Amino acid sequence: MTVPPALEGLKAKFDHVAIGGRAFEPMLALYRDILGGVPTYGGTNTALGFAVQSLGFPDGKHIELITAVPGSTFLDSFLERTGGLGGLHHVTFTVPSVHEAIEVLHARGYATFGERPDDPSWAEAFVHPRDAGGVLLQVATPGEHGDEGESEHWESSGA
Repeated sequence: MTVPPALEGLKAKFDHVAIGGRAFEPMLALYRDILGGVPTYGGTNTALGFAVQSLGFPDGKHIELITAVPGSTFLDSFLERTGGLGGLHHVTFTVPSVHEAIEVLHARGYATFGERPDDPSWAEAFVHPRDAGGVLLQVATPGEHGDEGESEHWESSGA
């Protein structure tokens, strides 16, 4: 497979997709109970106002399920655009350096937002869906713990 030069330079690796919805229960009924996803980590990001439940699958892949927490506006516009149904919220690629990824994206004409390149737990930046084929694109560099669940802004939970 030929890797486009911009991604080759970033050493980007597909990490996960996140599915957003109003509540975990209906999503867990499908992705955990029927499809066999095993909860790997979960919690509430108090700083950004959302809850996440990651599910692992036998092939080593995982998905994230995300919901807003009470009083948060984190998923409001997304749920409004989907008529309340939710769906694919974002696609994440990990990169060795979010700083470098931001530079490459900007050099290629992509604006980024939500940049947190110096977060030691999960450095990240986003490309808006209007510029990324209709889906939010996240580039991230995991910290020493390797997932978003270890930041000081997270409260752990499980499903």
